[in-house]
Amino acid sequence: MEYMDQILLKAETLIEALPYIREFNNKIVVVKYGGSAMIDDALQSNVIKDVALLKLVGMKPIIVHGGGKEITSWLKKLGHESTFVEGLRVTDDMTMEIAEMVLGKVNKGLVQMLEKLGVKAVGISGKDGATLKVEKKYVDNTDIGFVGNIKEVNVDLIETLLDSDFVPVIAPIGLDDNYVNYNINADDVACAVATAIGAEKLVFLTDIEGVYADPENKDSLISVLTLDKADELLASGFVGGGMLPKLKNCVDAVKNGVTRVHILDGRMQHCLLLEFFTNKGIGTAIIRNENLFDNEVVQI
Repeated sequence: MEYMDQILLKAETLIEALPYIREFNNKIVVVKYGGSAMIDDALQSNVIKDVALLKLVGMKPIIVHGGGKEITSWLKKLGHESTFVEGLRVTDDMTMEIAEMVLGKVNKGLVQMLEKLGVKAVGISGKDGATLKVEKKYVDNTDIGFVGNIKEVNVDLIETLLDSDFVPVIAPIGLDDNYVNYNINADDVACAVATAIGAEKLVFLTDIEGVYADPENKDSLISVLTLDKADELLASGFVGGGMLPKLKNCVDAVKNGVTRVHILDGRMQHCLLLEFFTNKGIGTAIIRNENLFDNEVVQI
């Protein structure tokens, strides 16, 4: 009897997922992948399995990945301490070289995992096909080295890969007008790519459960944030640390045409499947207005 109950539960789960699979069939979803979910082998395996499943049920996923913790680790091995200004890594020549090496290793590792699951994938950086054109980024007029601010996204190569049934896996490296390498914040890349490609969803995998009305109160998790409420929250001063630029990026992405943006806890097993295929969903969704949320066929 217990075995039959388990079988029925699996069947109910599949039935619950059906309207979501139908709603997002052939839709582009961008997953920004980083944080603890990237350095923990078990979590990494689960995330890649989730992305593979999204692909196999008819969605068009794009992965934009970071690699900051591994870059820091390699620099430390070489006796080079990392310095950050407002969350951005100060990037000299050596740091840039190590960053590109590490990001390339991470990129091809993710491709390998997807291929092992039967999903065709291609790893690129913003240098390939002139996908990401950047300019030098300054923080309060401070020169932080080879850190790029995205000027333009050329989606030709990404669209070619999607049309050919590949999952693009994008490393956050770009070129300026003089073809100089620049490291780019992966959150910025994910937002810029999602906006340029017209993604239905943009998902950030982070190391927290979502956005809190009060960061000191873990019961104040916000499930849905409209643009108006998000602007109010940003102005309130309650949002700080790494969440501040992330939430600003999310708001900009929705204002520029991305249908909805999600901030999820990447440390939770199969968080992508829980968000995409269940009635409750998890984390925080940023949307344009409440009418959009209420009127959708599929509510998350």
